[in-house]
Amino acid sequence: MKRVTVDPITRLEGHGKIEIFVNDAGEVANVYFQVPELRGFERFCVGRPVEELARITPRICGVCPEAHHMAATKAIDAVFGVEVAPTGRLLRELLYNAFYVTDHTTHFYILAGPDFIMGPESDPAKRNILGVIGKVGLETAGAMIKLRAEAAELISMIGGKQIHPVCGLPGGVSQAITAEQRDRMVQITTGMVEFAKFSLQLFDDVVLANNDYVELIKSDAFTHETYYMGMVDENNKVNFYDGKVRVTGPDGTELEKFEGSDYLAHIAEHVEPYSYLVYPYLKSVGWKGFVDGKDSGVYRASPLSRLNAADGMATPLAQQEYERYFSTLGGKPVHATLATHWARLVELLYAAERAHELATDPEIINPDVRNIPTGIVGEGVGVVEAPRGTLYHHYKTDDKGIVTNVNLIVGTTNNNAAISMSLKKAAEGLIKGGTEIGEGTLNMIEMAFRAYDPCFGCATHTLPGDMPLEVTVKSEATREVITSVKRNM
Repeated sequence: MKRVTVDPITRLEGHGKIEIFVNDAGEVANVYFQVPELRGFERFCVGRPVEELARITPRICGVCPEAHHMAATKAIDAVFGVEVAPTGRLLRELLYNAFYVTDHTTHFYILAGPDFIMGPESDPAKRNILGVIGKVGLETAGAMIKLRAEAAELISMIGGKQIHPVCGLPGGVSQAITAEQRDRMVQITTGMVEFAKFSLQLFDDVVLANNDYVELIKSDAFTHETYYMGMVDENNKVNFYDGKVRVTGPDGTELEKFEGSDYLAHIAEHVEPYSYLVYPYLKSVGWKGFVDGKDSGVYRASPLSRLNAADGMATPLAQQEYERYFSTLGGKPVHATLATHWARLVELLYAAERAHELATDPEIINPDVRNIPTGIVGEGVGVVEAPRGTLYHHYKTDDKGIVTNVNLIVGTTNNNAAISMSLKKAAEGLIKGGTEIGEGTLNMIEMAFRAYDPCFGCATHTLPGDMPLEVTVKSEATREVITSVKRNM
């Protein structure tokens, strides 16, 4: 048995490694995906005033603090039993969609882009953002940087800071915006829409125009038939900030639709001893292992999943792209993991359009941005669609609002079982008897998880497994190894 290790895996948030075991015939025997890092947010939030969790939990991740801030703020609304002021809700959603634009842009151009723009088997020294800039030109790079800077400017006007916003309060937000700020936001969001349209055209030119890439996207090595989860509005259209959670099956039919506060009735978690990351699954179907199909409770929650779970997009340009996406890929649902990159760009356009709609809403400058709580319920759930999947924050408090229990299910955690399955299937498809396992092959296997844009800093927040660990004791005088102990390695 041969063991091939990819450690660390690259172009993601957080840390992880892949262990591939190849038998004597040169075939893949098994693949293990391990997340060897840990953060303990669910534990050290206990004992804090619940309103502080909107400032504490965003520190889980510097890439998507807005997602945790909004989920936390919505959970705190529920803890205090307070309705959000209408303008406060508009401002929250505007900030959130601007954040989506920055996040999806980062993944497409910096994390995923090198695989397609430079080629999945290209020189790794050039398969990075610098290589991408060299290929697409400084003008495109400058436009991307400008977009991110302006989106951060918009986020800071509402959120108070460009990173780790502080605006969310029970019942609304901390401050109103001025007419001058609104005018600037309209200008910024207009540019967002144009950049999103440009990015979709770039995807057409670089990816869809390349037959090899299209065949790779559609190949069996990168295909899974699973359930799909995503938040939808009252018309079953994609919504990132609010709505019900909808789950559709491998055949595209609706399995269930539920309020985020009822998530525990629909989701359970499986544990494996070799990873800190748990494996959520659908209770109504059950855990059947790392397998595809209607009888397996494995689901995905990602841009691909949100488009599969919804009946369309709530903005006109994104709806046109939604229809083109499915017609090009053979109809709903799309099971091709690598098509997630295209779905992400459809969402980028939706987020830009929705941000522009909100910025031009006359109510956005109403000074009444918060309703003050008058009591406490003591328990609340906040749910948003984080870029990487559905994000659940669940808080319980005593009668003074001091936190007694916290449960978080983050986007990457939702996708953990699917990521493990995608890695194994990609390895099985790419490594055959006699295949030389080179760097390019291993990078193409990494592409299987990269499509999910995972964030393992977010996901490793609890203590279900045993961390891989190696302890070596050496002589102080000679530096010779006296003893070595390994666990889960």
